[in-house]
Amino acid sequence: MSDTSSSSSDSWWKSGVVYQIYPASFQDSNDDGIGDLQGITQRLQYIKDLGATIIWICPMYDSPQHDMGYDIRDYKKVYEPYGNISDMTTLLSTAHSLGLKVLLDLVINHTSNEHAWFRESRSSRTSPKRDWYIWKPARYDAQGNRHPPNNWGSYFGGSTWEWDDLTQEYYLHLFAKEQPDFNFETAEARKALYADSIEFWLNLGVDGFRVDTCSLYSKNQNFPDAPIRDPAEEFQHAGATVNHGARIHEFMKEMGEIISRYDAMTVGECGNAGEVEHTLKYVSAKERELSSVFLFDVVNVGHGRPNRYTVPPRSWDLPTLMGAIETTQRVFLGTDGWTTTFFENHDMARSISRFGDDSTPEAWSASGKMLAVMQATLSGTMYIYQGQEIGMINIPLTWPIPSEYKDIESQRWYDFLHQQFASHKDPSKLALGILSMQHLARDNSRTPMQWTPDLPNARFTGEHVKPWMRVNDGAATKERINVACQEGVEGSVLEFWKRMLRMRAERKEVFVFGEMELLEQERNNEKVMAFVKKSLSGDLVALVLCNFTGETQPLPHYEMAGEREVLVCSVEEPQENVLMPWEGRVVLIKSKK
Repeated sequence: MSDTSSSSSDSWWKSGVVYQIYPASFQDSNDDGIGDLQGITQRLQYIKDLGATIIWICPMYDSPQHDMGYDIRDYKKVYEPYGNISDMTTLLSTAHSLGLKVLLDLVINHTSNEHAWFRESRSSRTSPKRDWYIWKPARYDAQGNRHPPNNWGSYFGGSTWEWDDLTQEYYLHLFAKEQPDFNFETAEARKALYADSIEFWLNLGVDGFRVDTCSLYSKNQNFPDAPIRDPAEEFQHAGATVNHGARIHEFMKEMGEIISRYDAMTVGECGNAGEVEHTLKYVSAKERELSSVFLFDVVNVGHGRPNRYTVPPRSWDLPTLMGAIETTQRVFLGTDGWTTTFFENHDMARSISRFGDDSTPEAWSASGKMLAVMQATLSGTMYIYQGQEIGMINIPLTWPIPSEYKDIESQRWYDFLHQQFASHKDPSKLALGILSMQHLARDNSRTPMQWTPDLPNARFTGEHVKPWMRVNDGAATKERINVACQEGVEGSVLEFWKRMLRMRAERKEVFVFGEMELLEQERNNEKVMAFVKKSLSGDLVALVLCNFTGETQPLPHYEMAGEREVLVCSVEEPQENVLMPWEGRVVLIKSKK
């Protein structure tokens, strides 16, 4: 793992731009309806031309696909519909020849229940691998009824414990029952896990990992009940009970020691800025655990708590969003930690549909460019999710539920709503729950990549092939949300993203490493986001202005002497004293000595 002494020093991953790929939905090369590794390889030049320097591929390992590959059956094999190890080595060599680094998902909190290790663990209470997973006896009430060992609720609903008839014990699964949690307390198990999931792929040429749910590895060995947050529910959100356990940093240092033997990087999925005392321990360079971390404060704006689908669509305001951005930008200021900037991923709905306006072609294009201005000017390693650069939007509300929603989380939420509210004849709560799910569902980001306007499949797969998931109708609408209709077209969302990434690379001392400050007088502005980015030397300041409305807004004032240059404006005819609807503008100010 690359070592750095401060957050201002550069490295290939700090100033890099990461393009995230969801393999099932990116490009199908053999017309079976499922994206694959050869399809990714075919599109690497496109990613290079965008301005990305790193790709992150979501799980492509052998898997039963109960959770789209986050249930791994064999770490050293590729999921057959995606290809094989030979395809992976070709992808790596092609990417490296183009100057692109490659990250994989490291999913080791749990395996699939079809993994050979779990099958052996499950075979008998005396199995040599019994303690490679977490098994506990049942609890019984006064009437002799069997209950799980504690009240922890799964992230996907229901209990975190699944009864096994063969061995008459429960096993732990924080996610789906098909994803049993690995027991990190067993040293022999950890050694085998690191060898298969980390060392094997680094030796093959992978450049690093996105580390999935890495704050969950160390469980409280007393397995206490979680606090009661919802008395109406039998199982409670485990949250703080299962995060940042007593041995977590011991385990992370073990992994970090392995990765430090390579010029590799890691980015951890492990918390919010409010947990800075925890997250800094993970990413402090001197601790040698993780290179960087994802903080979810920004992308969680507008989500319900503890379940995202419990609030109406667009339940957020601009001061809240600005505050979340400021917090995540400043959390590691003056430390040797490092952060990231992202507004989409495979677990989030599309950013234009959430924070912009996809109601008309004009608003879609304008708000998409404005959001590009905002993200590209924020510090940290930058992540773009596939299709974000062409302005892909959420699934149409007309799509039937549940048939067109493939995600396990969406399906279970839909079933829960009908069990809770349909039977109690509460149509308003049922309707709200469904509408919230449609707006925020993970399915929104998982529709196939839109390469051309040719429906039904937008050249993701063959014209007469049924894709694993339906292509969003937006590929062929008047918005022209596809690569072919935007590539090389001046003023398109895609070409604007390329421009923003060039600007970011040319002025990385401001936009990658600079210090962010909200304009104090605009902190409570509900229509315009205004902040400055200052180079650490103090020589350069960038004023960033983003209009989050469909109306013109007064131009915020920032007093600073110096030569001013408009680096980027997202509208064709900017005005001197106002921001146009959904306009993003960046003004560079060079201080006078």
